[in-house]
Amino acid sequence: MRVMLQIITGLILLAYPLAVYFGLNYLPAGTTALLLCGLLVVRLVLQKQALRSMLLPMIVGIGLTLGSFVAKRHDWLLFYPIVINVTMLFLFASSLVNGPSMIEKFARLKHAELPAEAIPYLRKVTLIWCALFIINGSMAAYTAIFTSLATWTLYNGLIAYLLMGCLFAGEWLYRKLWIKQ
Repeated sequence: MRVMLQIITGLILLAYPLAVYFGLNYLPAGTTALLLCGLLVVRLVLQKQALRSMLLPMIVGIGLTLGSFVAKRHDWLLFYPIVINVTMLFLFASSLVNGPSMIEKFARLKHAELPAEAIPYLRKVTLIWCALFIINGSMAAYTAIFTSLATWTLYNGLIAYLLMGCLFAGEWLYRKLWIKQ
């Protein structure tokens, strides 16, 4: 049951922009904020600090959603993608400072022993991810403040994921085709 709840809450949080869009358009005022707040609380309890690095953004998300309900400010719901991008930027950038880089950590999950020449490449890939988080966070802020709910949803619920998918696939393709040679 616990695993099923983790999967369900994870998928809904992944679809957070769509949940906000449909909730604000089709549910009574405040319902979306309360539902998302409850979802974040459940997720936080289920995690049991398994991902301590995601503890702060979940608490901030709970604060934003609860604050949105209490203050009757639905625009506060739009700021959660910014929190996630800032958190990811911090995690990836701090791994560049403290080492090993985040992408190196991921690579070592599959290959415990990495050649020394791979380390600078993995640092560069981590730096590219940092740039993407800066772009996504900036666009999330711009769309939250200056655009319509539909535009915010389009960027944060589709375009941001497409950009991350393209970076992930592009790096994988580059690694498979050119680095192996």
